[in-house]
Amino acid sequence: MSKNNKSFYLYFIIIAGLLFVTVWLGTFRVQGNNYTRGEFESQLKENNVAMVTISPDKETPTGSVRVTLKSGEERRFYVTDVREIESFIRSYGLDPTVEAVPEENWFLNSVFPILLVTIICVFFFVMFNSQNASGGNGGKMMNFGKSRARLSIGDNKVTLDGVAGLKEEKEELEEIVEFLKEPAKFTRVGARIPKGVLLEGAPGTGKTLLAKAIAGEANVPFFSISGSDFVEMFVGVGASRVRDMFAEAKRHAPCIIFIDEIDAVARRRGTGMGGGHDEREQTLNQLLVEMDGFGVNEGIIVLAATNRVDILDPAILRPGRFDRKISVSAPDVRGRQDILKVHAQNKPLADDVDLEQIAQTTAGFTGADLENLLNEAAINAAMDQRVFIKQEDIKKAFIKVGIGSEKKSRVISDKEKRITAYHEAGHAILFHVLPDVGPVYTVSIIPTGIGAAGYTMPLPEKDEMFITKGKMKEDIMVSLGGRIAEEIIFDDVTTGAFSDIKKATKAARRMVTRYGMSDNIGVINYDDDDDEVFIGRDLAHAKNHSEIISGEIDKEVKSIIDECYKEAKEIILKYENILHKCAELLLEKERINRAEFEALFDGE
Repeated sequence: MSKNNKSFYLYFIIIAGLLFVTVWLGTFRVQGNNYTRGEFESQLKENNVAMVTISPDKETPTGSVRVTLKSGEERRFYVTDVREIESFIRSYGLDPTVEAVPEENWFLNSVFPILLVTIICVFFFVMFNSQNASGGNGGKMMNFGKSRARLSIGDNKVTLDGVAGLKEEKEELEEIVEFLKEPAKFTRVGARIPKGVLLEGAPGTGKTLLAKAIAGEANVPFFSISGSDFVEMFVGVGASRVRDMFAEAKRHAPCIIFIDEIDAVARRRGTGMGGGHDEREQTLNQLLVEMDGFGVNEGIIVLAATNRVDILDPAILRPGRFDRKISVSAPDVRGRQDILKVHAQNKPLADDVDLEQIAQTTAGFTGADLENLLNEAAINAAMDQRVFIKQEDIKKAFIKVGIGSEKKSRVISDKEKRITAYHEAGHAILFHVLPDVGPVYTVSIIPTGIGAAGYTMPLPEKDEMFITKGKMKEDIMVSLGGRIAEEIIFDDVTTGAFSDIKKATKAARRMVTRYGMSDNIGVINYDDDDDEVFIGRDLAHAKNHSEIISGEIDKEVKSIIDECYKEAKEIILKYENILHKCAELLLEKERINRAEFEALFDGE
């Protein structure tokens, strides 16, 4: 339950209690319980009455009579004339007690009703304002067009020095910081600071962290918002929020506006399933006008982050809106080492932990991946009741992050274990023998959380900016190694190679259609990006090649797969004795490391 709901229920209970007290005080007098004057007179005649108390009302001569019987019971009835009933009781020899006429309670009659109405009015006023401030249902009803951007001034502790592994990206952004600190230095020579900076890169590379660092470094007001916060089901709301956000930014200029995941609102117009989206396109149009239209937004710099720059509208990418596009890529080996040092600052490491070696073996990892790796290692250490992290913890975390958690408790038959052992041995041999894909890091026949019966994990030792044709063919050969080993040993195949075959087919098709690596098809791109329609491309585009070419592409893909299959089978047959040794060792130990696997080749 949210804090707002808890507060609402608390106030509701208080007001209900006040109303109950009011009603109770107003009706405090005990009501009659079907006791009549006739019954009272009968009790008097039978001499069953011990005591009588007469209570006059303010509206004299009315009142009530409280009768105490000799049995101890109390009864009450109302009368219209207390003087008459007093005389009647005395005629029976009883001396009734007559109470004084109650004075008027000015607090209950005058002050309390006014106080209660005031409390109720204040209650609803406070609740209405709290809902507005918290963005609750009431706030949404009244503030549809208000900006959802969060303003922070001076409370951001992240600086560029705290961002590791992004040296060139930081150098480009330092110019923005310098302008915000000393704008006169640039304006003297007629320079115009970029109005917008677009940070684009894969997820986890540090785009949002860079934006936070810019805000902390420049020490200026910083507005942050997500692209999805603009778009609502009602047309015009997003555009109103954009206007309100820039109006607020003008009052705090110079300042920075950061829009995270801008592709949610700035996708290419007039595309996708069903054509354009009116609300999103109106929001985008307003954003285009605010960034570079007839209005002047002096001192406002817009930072935006996305991992899908290819689907953004061309109008927002032109100079004058997003003048700079900074590509935030995965870090190299030196960058990874710096990132590991940052994330290891508050983690106690054992003497055997080698961050440099970890950086070398985590090629392709982003900053978020490296942080997750050390976090998983810390969890492993805590589960082992240790207060420091060992290299073994990081190795376990590397497997968990790359492959998934091992399911050691899963029951597997001996036959399936044997098939899996030969399948993984086939992969491992090709990883070891082929020059561009190895070496092997771990081979296991323990099932994993991703549904695999086992895994063979290579150890990338260097960063690669691009992949050669030979490397792609070797990747396909490795993918087919498990299926080939099954065919050689068991003269049969299983469904276990499904994902391997899918991966190999996808790679071969890309070689032909995207990278021009086919001698028969030629250096022509035939990749039609059919899936792009769901993320912002046009639906009604024709294929960029004929049906004849489609057939040729299929033939070429099959030719590449067949060729790789044949070469891979020859290698595995050459090392068939290693295949048996590796499978036997896996059946014995279930998981082997690089040293154990490479020791199998020592006699060759």
